[in-house]
Parts: sequence; C-alpha cells; structure tokens
Amino acid sequence: MTKVKVASIGFGHLGQWHAQKAHQLDGCELIAIVEPYEPNQKKAQEKYPETKIVSDIKEVMNEIDAAVIATPTSYHYEIAKGLLENGKHVFCEKPVTVTVEEAKELKELASKAGVKLQVGHSERCHQVWERLEEFSEIVKNNSVATIVRNSPFKGRAADVGVVEDLMIHDLDLALMLFGKPKSIRAYGMKVLTDKFDHVKALLNYGHSVVTIENSRNDVKTERSVQLNSANGILRVDLLNNKVSYSKDIKSDSEQEIHEFDYEKRDHLYIEQEKFYNSITNNIEEFVTIDDGIAAMELIAAVNTSLNENKEVNLV
Repeated sequence: MTKVKVASIGFGHLGQWHAQKAHQLDGCELIAIVEPYEPNQKKAQEKYPETKIVSDIKEVMNEIDAAVIATPTSYHYEIAKGLLENGKHVFCEKPVTVTVEEAKELKELASKAGVKLQVGHSERCHQVWERLEEFSEIVKNNSVATIVRNSPFKGRAADVGVVEDLMIHDLDLALMLFGKPKSIRAYGMKVLTDKFDHVKALLNYGHSVVTIENSRNDVKTERSVQLNSANGILRVDLLNNKVSYSKDIKSDSEQEIHEFDYEKRDHLYIEQEKFYNSITNNIEEFVTIDDGIAAMELIAAVNTSLNENKEVNLV
C-alpha cells in the first residue's frame, strides 16, 4: 500500500497527540514534525529520533504529500495557504481559520489544486452518532435540546475565546443533528481573559430551540447533549460515553429509563485515518471545508450577538 508522506505541524498540547497518531497509522509515513519553539523541538526529537524536526514547513515541502496543522488558530490560514498553493493535502484543526473569508479562500485554493482539505471536528467521531436511527423520532421532533461543555480553566487557548475554543464543537454538533438555525441569541461573560470565557447561545429553529452552554472556568468538567420531545428523551454523556433514554412515556404509568455505554474511541486517530483514506481512495473528506465554514458562520453570528447584544438572523 502506498503511504501518504505527512508532516505534523505544531508540537504543543494537541500537536503532540497528532504527531503520535501520524506515527502510529499504517496509512501514512511521518516525514517531519514542524515546531519553531526550541524546547518543544527537543521534546519531539527525544520522542521521535528518526523523524526530521524542523522549524518551518518550507524545509520539507518537497518531501511530503500532506500535512496536519495543530498550531494556534491564528497561524492556520498562512500555513494552510502555503501548503495548498504547493499542492499538498491538508488536515487542519478547528477552527480552520480566524475568519469565514479566510476559510472560503482556502476552499478555493484546495479546489484549484485538486487536493483534500479536512477540518478537525473530532466530536463527530463518537460511536453513538452512528446509532441515531434508533432515536430518529426524538431527534427529528425535539422541541428542546441542550448541549453543555464546561471545564475548569486549563491555562491554554487564551488566544481565542470560549466560542472558538469550545463552542465550535457544539455548534458543529448542532449543525450535524439539526441543520442551520434561523437565528442566534448569545449571552456571555469575560472572567479570566479579555475574551468571553462563559457563553450561552440560543439557536432558534422555529419549531424548536437548542441551547448551547460553554464555560472554561467551571468547577467541574461536563460534556453532554440532551434532546426532549413528545416522543421521548435522549441524553448523551460525551465525557463518559453513556446514553440514557426514555421512549413511549405515558401519563398513567411510571416512566422507564434505559441506559447503555458505547465504545470509547481515539478520535484523533480516527480523524487522521479517514484523512489519509480520503487521499488514497479519492473520496470525500470526513469533515469537509464546507462543514468547517458552516461552523465558523455560526461562530461569527454568536460573536456578533455577544458584542452587539442582539439576536442575529441567519435566513
């Protein structure tokens, strides 16, 4: 099997894990790790002594077929642009760029070069989403949905607010589950940084409302999705890989609650595996640049609502 020659760009918190997956996967060959920060370079060299450690992607551009970008978001656009202009396939962590306009430009470059451009929305990898048909009546007819992602502050990703850091995961899940909302109204607080650290967004779908609550200065860690409808209730604990649900609820009998655990997966491994598979077999990316742009458009709407204190119409 022909292996995709890849460079892993960034060896910080998330970049270390992406480099590990690229090193483990059979579908690719880790040619280089790109990291300008000297202490991280030393860590990378100790971990992967047979891999090239370079400061700039230009040093290995002619040796690779593809790259995984796991740098701070503010660097995504320039790095991805250079790769695409050189005809390289790109896997870019979320959010793909700082602005929607930048993301659209990358889409055009990828199309022109005829290469793959995949976005890292890892929450789509939960096994439970493959079983949604079992709960289709709840999902399709929900009247209220609540998505929560809270955690204590970890001292990183301070270059962006909680919307770009955490809420982007849940906006993407809302798009995957329910499609594009009609409008968004958001409320937030700046607590630890000069950006919003706690945000609640109300996504109006006309027939239903999805509430997304994200905080990066909580006292506990929680990741969950709950759907309530006349046809039942579905709650997914994304942190502990557990599902609770109730169907056929009647007013004259006690409500039955069912639970099951689903397989815990290595989401970064799955994302990269699907990325190399899309290159080798010339199939659509697992998460396309259009998916990434759709999530970014919702981010822009949330930020507009926060900064201008108003509801933002999307249709």
